[in-house]
Amino acid sequence: MNTLAFTLFLLIVGLTLVITYFASKRTKTTSDFYTADSSLTGFQNGLAIAGDYMSAASFLGIAGMIALSGFDGFFYSIGFLVAYLVVLYLIAEPLRNLGKYTMADMIAARFDDKKIRGVAALNTITISIFYMIAQLVGAGALIKLLLGIDYLYSVLIVGALMTVYVVFGGMTATSWVQIVKAGLLMIGTFIISIIVFAKFDFSVLNMFNEMKTATPLGDSFLNPGNKFTSPLDTISLNLALILGTAGLPHILIRFFTVKDAVTARKSVVYATWIIGVFYVMTTFLGFGAAAFVGYDNIVAANAAGNMAAPLLAQALGGDFLFAFISAVAFATILAVVAGLVLSAASAFAHDFYGHIMRRGQATEREQMVAAKLASVGVAVLSIILALFAQKLNVAFLVALAFAVAASANLPVLIFTIFWKRFNTTGAITGMLVGLISSLFLVAISPNVWSPEAGAAILVGDPLISLTNPGIISIPLGFLSAYLGTVLSTKKEDAKKYDEILVKANTGL
Repeated sequence: MNTLAFTLFLLIVGLTLVITYFASKRTKTTSDFYTADSSLTGFQNGLAIAGDYMSAASFLGIAGMIALSGFDGFFYSIGFLVAYLVVLYLIAEPLRNLGKYTMADMIAARFDDKKIRGVAALNTITISIFYMIAQLVGAGALIKLLLGIDYLYSVLIVGALMTVYVVFGGMTATSWVQIVKAGLLMIGTFIISIIVFAKFDFSVLNMFNEMKTATPLGDSFLNPGNKFTSPLDTISLNLALILGTAGLPHILIRFFTVKDAVTARKSVVYATWIIGVFYVMTTFLGFGAAAFVGYDNIVAANAAGNMAAPLLAQALGGDFLFAFISAVAFATILAVVAGLVLSAASAFAHDFYGHIMRRGQATEREQMVAAKLASVGVAVLSIILALFAQKLNVAFLVALAFAVAASANLPVLIFTIFWKRFNTTGAITGMLVGLISSLFLVAISPNVWSPEAGAAILVGDPLISLTNPGIISIPLGFLSAYLGTVLSTKKEDAKKYDEILVKANTGL
């Protein structure tokens, strides 16, 4: 066990628990629990969004992907960043103006239908669990490497902590854990980037020239096609990354933590700048790991490359930097999983329990109890599923969650805001077809099936070659929402749409 690392881990955990303790004193109502009473400023929420978004996939997964696959790893950095343009120009303000606690509130503002709330809640819970699996896989690998604790117990530790944050501190604790984590992550990544850049004499040209001979890939390290050999698969991945953020429930609920749509827009601008700087620095993480850790050492520590960044820190700065970066990675995972648990719990308590089971008659206390019980249930299910995904790259796992979000949620959000004829049949059809098609395509893909034992979850031949279903499931989501509307005899109130459009744009 690395004693220094263990000490820093304890400090991180202690800090987050102190935050949770003080947050719990302010979490008295459902508004406090779900949205921190909409009290965050634009900058605070921008930091929290960045903290929520810069996950284990960003810090651990992308660094490993670049180190092992070269240029192809950049697709994740570029896609994750460009995605915020979609959020900024299409989703952020209308969502804040129309919603209250969850994504389903926005759709229900136009279609007051229990079935729509139920399907939207199902989508939220499914996507949150999918995304959470990636974080738990990263946490398990990290703690196992650092502290020598078995993967199973590592995942259980993180699962227990994330449940504590949400159950006792709600959105206030989750937001401040994310803000602190964003600051720590930016500091840690900046330190490594400067050291790596110094190794290349602060010359981008030198860095690229040296990388041509630094890895077993040789010159091809800087060329596309090392991992994604199929152009169709590459397009599918990028579609999922660029469009998926606008459908991620744990990101969307962050727009309810500010007072109005103008502040929500400012949040996105701040978050985009912070995230943009971070993803530029992932270049140095990936290149540095490839050059100074080495392909064989990265694979030996974790076949999927998830430990490339901590190993790079050790190679450059010894045990202290290794321990610090590992502790930051741990904080990263804790912050993101807390947000995921909260989004899933909110969907269950507010949408499913409050509006469907109790028909809007649930008291605040009943909703709080339901949300806390749902938090425990989501955590347990995610832990169980994460135990089967230990050998998968966390960036890859998150990309699949993005595909589900872009297929199941984004079409309905877009049509709700911009299409006057859109109706409840189209909304339900779009969400269900998007969800089912993306999950089915993942289930028959090389991510789940491989002829080589240990290369995927199950042994066998995949039925499709696509590793990301986005290029099929995203158009299916839009098409089914469209066909469900035009083939339905149900007509929506045009006057209601005009009212919603005004409210979406002005908040009035």
